Amino acid sequence: MPPAATKLMATTTLLMVASSTFSAQHQCTASSGSTITPVIELYTSEGCSSCPPADKWASSLKDKGVVVQAFHVGYWDYLGWVDRFAAPAYTNRQREVAARNNLRSIYTPQAVLNGRDWPNWSTGLVQPSAVEPARASITVRQLGADQFEASVTPVTNLPGLQTASWSAYWTITEHGHNSRVQAGENAGEFLKHDFVVRQYTQAGDYKAGSAAVPQKLTFRSIAPTPGHARQVNLVVFDTKTGSTLQAVSLQCAG
Repeated sequence: MPPAATKLMATTTLLMVASSTFSAQHQCTASSGSTITPVIELYTSEGCSSCPPADKWASSLKDKGVVVQAFHVGYWDYLGWVDRFAAPAYTNRQREVAARNNLRSIYTPQAVLNGRDWPNWSTGLVQPSAVEPARASITVRQLGADQFEASVTPVTNLPGLQTASWSAYWTITEHGHNSRVQAGENAGEFLKHDFVVRQYTQAGDYKAGSAAVPQKLTFRSIAPTPGHARQVNLVVFDTKTGSTLQAVSLQCAG
């Protein structure tokens, strides 16, 4: 066999082995159940003195069967401490949630449960969706190191619960972040955060239609932050009301 052909075969073999190794190490999928998985959005800030108790409460929700997302906002940065986890897109989402809830303003800490403002979050986790049938079916799988694919199928056989249109968004959340705050209302405090939103990507708006037709969604995530467990979340909601139709949280090794 000519040297060039031998080299090409060796390269091809290495690529096949590498592909097989990745496939074996990253068989990571998640599928939704028959009832709606509760979705909690926490709007918080390191510059807000009343936010640490809410952050601590959010951390207590690990392994509770809910999708938790801590959106840090930056409108308290003017007090002297810039929240490094904040992004304008998170504030924009909070404004959208406020509009759907007919709120006059946005505030922190704010908890939102399945798209509805939840001012009594501190009384404990209430799961109104525990017996509420899912209005969408979701399967998410990892395709590559930072590539994910989902299949979303609206549920069309629930009398009185048909959805005219639905929307979706992806988030990457991470555990185990902390900050030693040097200024602002929390000056001198050592803050710990879990479920920190590091990426928020809207996945579009869709018509539900009369038939249960699957819709494929793709997502390219940011690279994992070493030392911080992360979750890949997909939330499907009613475009008009913001109510959760279904959600999935995927945590893959590596």
